[in-house]
Amino acid sequence: MASSDTSSFPGRRDVFLSFRGEDTRFNFTDHLYSALRTKGINTFRDDEGLERGGEIQPSLLEAIEDSMISVVVFSESYAYSKWCLDELDKIMQCSREKGQKVLPIFYHVDPSDVRNQTGSFEEAFARYGNVTEERVLSWRAALTQASDLSGWHVRDGYVI
Repeated sequence: MASSDTSSFPGRRDVFLSFRGEDTRFNFTDHLYSALRTKGINTFRDDEGLERGGEIQPSLLEAIEDSMISVVVFSESYAYSKWCLDELDKIMQCSREKGQKVLPIFYHVDPSDVRNQTGSFEEAFARYGNVTEERVLSWRAALTQASDLSGWHVRDGYVI
């Protein structure tokens, strides 16, 4: 990103990548990350030295806050990860409060399934009986908001 682009935003990173590792880490997201880095775009992904645990780490929240753009790669099992849903919730909060740009990519999922939490997203939410209603409602709102944004739909290797 050009320095004039970053001067108006307090972020230290150009792009934060949100994705479900088991779905896309070693294919789509890895290629996207490499392409962005090759172009000189300062890109963060969650495998950069973060400790894993039950709760989203403060360092990950800081990485989201410090980014000008978040690219969210929605995939078949994205909503099966509380970690991904917490990331998305924080991303959408930064979009509302700080004007962070959010770019959704629908990787082998229908955008309407994300928006309406149907298909694999509905199946994932059926497993969250032990999660507070407030947290689930926040996740659902974040999914709906993100899927309402203009993005890309990738199916069978093609952008449609």
